[in-house]
Amino acid sequence: MLPIMEVEEASNDSMNGSWEGYSRFDAHVEKMLDSRIAGSNLLEGLCEPTSDEGKDKKEFSSLYCSKVADMSSEKKEAVWTDTPISASTPEVRGTPEDQEEKLEAVRERILAQHELEKTVPPTLPITTLWRKKQHRDLQQIATQPSIYDDPATAKYFQPTAKYENLHRFDPSARWTWAEELPLINKIDWKVTTWACIAFFALDLDRGNLSQANTDNFLEDLSLSTNDFNLGNTVFRVSFLCAELPSQLVSKKLGPDRWIPTIMCLWSIVAASQFWLSGRSSFLACRALLGMLQGGFIPDVILYLSYFFKGSELPFRLALFWVTLRVVDIIAPILAFGLLRLRGVHGYEGWRWLFLIEGLFTLVVGIWSWFMMAASPTQTKSWYRPKGWFSEREEVIMVNRILRDDPSKGDMHNRQAVDFKLLWKSLKDYDLWPIYLIGLIFNIPAGPPDQYLTLTLRNLGFGTMDSNLLTIPTQFIGAVTLTAAQMLILTYLSETLNERALMGAIGQLWILPNIIALAVIPATTSAWAKYAITTVLLGWPSPHALQVGWCSRNSNTVRTRTVSAALYNMFVQVGGIALSNIYRADDRPVYRRGNRQLTAICAGTIGLYGCVKLYYIWRNHTREKKWNAMSSEERLHYLETTTDAGNKRLDFRFAH
Repeated sequence: MLPIMEVEEASNDSMNGSWEGYSRFDAHVEKMLDSRIAGSNLLEGLCEPTSDEGKDKKEFSSLYCSKVADMSSEKKEAVWTDTPISASTPEVRGTPEDQEEKLEAVRERILAQHELEKTVPPTLPITTLWRKKQHRDLQQIATQPSIYDDPATAKYFQPTAKYENLHRFDPSARWTWAEELPLINKIDWKVTTWACIAFFALDLDRGNLSQANTDNFLEDLSLSTNDFNLGNTVFRVSFLCAELPSQLVSKKLGPDRWIPTIMCLWSIVAASQFWLSGRSSFLACRALLGMLQGGFIPDVILYLSYFFKGSELPFRLALFWVTLRVVDIIAPILAFGLLRLRGVHGYEGWRWLFLIEGLFTLVVGIWSWFMMAASPTQTKSWYRPKGWFSEREEVIMVNRILRDDPSKGDMHNRQAVDFKLLWKSLKDYDLWPIYLIGLIFNIPAGPPDQYLTLTLRNLGFGTMDSNLLTIPTQFIGAVTLTAAQMLILTYLSETLNERALMGAIGQLWILPNIIALAVIPATTSAWAKYAITTVLLGWPSPHALQVGWCSRNSNTVRTRTVSAALYNMFVQVGGIALSNIYRADDRPVYRRGNRQLTAICAGTIGLYGCVKLYYIWRNHTREKKWNAMSSEERLHYLETTTDAGNKRLDFRFAH
């Protein structure tokens, strides 16, 4: 029998960039093929390049997978199809239904075990410089270990025949940091930049109602505060109801077709608000906008997942919320100019605001038709004959994505989603505490933000001043939001291993300010009230942190995006609730509403503590069961259990 430990040692050397390790496979490859030994290091031995003593390292990349290239087709077939399954991956037998269920359990167990092996942090554009310094020899192998390195497990994760990138799938592919880092930056320029611009257009149309309120919008249409609340509720309900149907359509037609379509449609509706005439037309437009905009964010996340690894997505999502704050800063400046058109051709300024910003989104939507590519390997078109990427870059993109998440090869980009994953995530009671946090954490700051311009008008500020005074508030919010998502999410929450306490910081920020708004005398200076509101709305939102928390506690690659979508739906439901706290009979200072927000804020702080205690209790219960098992019992459990994801006894919840 071939000494596997020796091969493992050489494999570890090679994955760490040790040049001596590569040549140590030479003497064993043929023996391993003839013996058809199944092991987690077999494919690494076949696919890692060799390096003879004294050979120039700059020529190293030309030797990629030379062992595999020299193999006969029969031996390749033997490795990938005939290799016996190891004890940890038992063969699946039984009825077709049983086979499907058992196969899924095996896949989940393999993926869960592999998650523990990932140690390389995500590559972000802002870390490229120091990552280059860290990897001074950029010719080192950047390819990460995956289930495709083991023929015994790889057979469970072969991409479907309809997978659009199948022609670039190559488990033996290897590449260097010098190739991967510039490629990630290139993808960011092509894909992430577009996503941020599109999100800018979305939020511009979604939030310009706030600027319209400073120009007597409600008075001109004979609307009350309650009508305004109803319009926001209708929008959020439509937004929420459209989220899943839009995802289904997007997965069937493809995000590259569906996203530009809905952008053009909602921009037409947004621009048509120029002709609003009363309550009915106002509510109809809010409903249509919600229906058309509801699926945009999950559709863009789906689109980004085609190009980025799971560990790289949180940073791109954080850019989304930073973009939102950028819109909140720029929108009042635009409104300051557009609202001055009041009286042009006899129309109010808010009508011109809706029309011009809607037409801007229409331009972005039309541009998106030509900008978006269907997939990493489908970037060529009649107007882009050369495409974005070379064949080598496409191979790297496809294989780095599949090695990170093999489930992305289970479907093609024109195929509907699986409802089983949605139902499975919905039944996962261990994620409900995070869903509950998502439901209420935004409520304490929501009404003051939503009514900011109306509040400023009530305090005696004019139309133009009310718009300009929102800029400092949004600027502070942008700074704290960026700090929360880029510092707390990616550093403190991981370094300190604290999620609940980090999330509670935002509520502790809000609480004293909302108490002040609830109790200060009506005669208090308008500038004092403005200062309190500005500090309150600068709170550090933990939204991105909690999306990552939900994903981490899912612990399965296949259900993480679904659980994150469910979390976002609960956030939208919370938005519906916050739209109805400030009422017409409570204006202009909304003292009753602020007292209600104070109670909700205090309750949210308590909820964070309860969620932390719940996960500590769950971990303690499992630890007790795990420690009661002998080493043999633990090994038997790991090899035979059908528990998947966060239901495994060896999994511990983050809190």
